[in-house]
Amino acid sequence: MKKVVERQRNKTYYRVLHLPLWIWVFWILPGHLTRDLFLHGPDRRHWIWLGIVAVVCAWRGLAGRLPGVETKPYVTYWGVHQPNLWYRVVCYTAAWIDLLVPWTLNAAGVVIGASTARWMLPQLYDWWYYPLALAIVLATVLDRTPRTKRSTRYEGAERAWFYVVIWTVVPSQLAGWAAWRLGGGLGMEPLPLARARFLVFFAVSALFLILGLKGRLPRTERYHFADGAMVESGA
Repeated sequence: MKKVVERQRNKTYYRVLHLPLWIWVFWILPGHLTRDLFLHGPDRRHWIWLGIVAVVCAWRGLAGRLPGVETKPYVTYWGVHQPNLWYRVVCYTAAWIDLLVPWTLNAAGVVIGASTARWMLPQLYDWWYYPLALAIVLATVLDRTPRTKRSTRYEGAERAWFYVVIWTVVPSQLAGWAAWRLGGGLGMEPLPLARARFLVFFAVSALFLILGLKGRLPRTERYHFADGAMVESGA
């Protein structure tokens, strides 16, 4: 086993800084609202939902029932079995949906756009957002989703995979959006613009994925346990 946390309690600023992250996670969780947010900007529904999410997250945060917002760390050793807590399961399942489903739909959208010059992301959200989200929920039920499993024994590797995905998804989404905005501002035709966005999106995804797999990005170094011994990988 490996001890990874020395502190006995989480500092107030540490807990407060985690709260907006979970508000964001649950705010963008409903696929139809997120689709409309990207297409048209926020409307009354988004602000009502944000208010509900903020109140619930603040309530659970004050109770110490959000990851990172606990009064004291729950996982202090990697390689030691502890039963996972229900709120960790719910929160990390929601986070995986937020990360994987929009990236997958955007990837499909840029592929279609680069091939046909048609922008079909709204339709892809309508058709596939909730089936893909349900697949992630099913993976959690089957004890397959990292950081939501019934035991925290393999947190040393599962946390790293979570951050590999964050590092891959967030920069590529931002880069793809920037390519679309800049290309449109330069007056590019739809097909060249779609192909430029395709190249930028997948190049940035590949770059950060490779760096994450090599453990060169923060929190992407992985620790595996085999036959009671710790094996470090990704460095």
